[in-house]
Amino acid sequence: MKYKAVIFDIDGVIFDSERLVLESWKQIAEKYGIQNVEEVLIKCIGVNAVITRDIFLEYYGKDFPYDMYKTECSSLFHTWCKTKGLPIKKGVTELLKYLNDSGYKVGIASSTRYAIVKEELEEAGLLPYFHNLTGGDMLKKSKPEPDIFLMACESLSVKPEEAIGIEDSYNGIRSASSAGLTTFMVPDLMEVNDEMRARTAGIFDSLLDVKAWMEQYAVLKK
Repeated sequence: MKYKAVIFDIDGVIFDSERLVLESWKQIAEKYGIQNVEEVLIKCIGVNAVITRDIFLEYYGKDFPYDMYKTECSSLFHTWCKTKGLPIKKGVTELLKYLNDSGYKVGIASSTRYAIVKEELEEAGLLPYFHNLTGGDMLKKSKPEPDIFLMACESLSVKPEEAIGIEDSYNGIRSASSAGLTTFMVPDLMEVNDEMRARTAGIFDSLLDVKAWMEQYAVLKK
């Protein structure tokens, strides 16, 4: 199988950030007596900030002070990151180094805003590995629509069928597979189900396993 590019989601794939967001929201929920926040957050994985807000308001009602809680949650999240650093997922550096050394184009397709994506990668020392970053604020349609992966492919000057998309969430898998990329799932907070098995070419425990697969099966398309 010949490929030119690999496109990553960032939250839950590059960084163990989704778990940290969940823990921050659980603290807010305990403080203010918000019920079932974990159930709501699972629905938000893989979508942008606008849709996340809509999901909260749909579940808790239009009077729910989402913006206030979100600000407090973000403060908890960023305090953790400043003191301990944003945790990097297993195999990230090894896979990125392999892709760069092998000549692949490497991109990001994340529902997170571009500025945050760039800042997080820069602080982690990972930014030089990437040829292009596509953030959720750069287009109107969020995952699970295919638009963000199509934009990422275009920015890297590759066809979707020449790219591998690596995702952890249902919405991300739907987006990448609908765009026509060979799609890999590296599960984080969401369990593998029959739909995900049908939409993916491989399900891996970590990015180290993705690296091993590529070393064995993938051929760089010149």
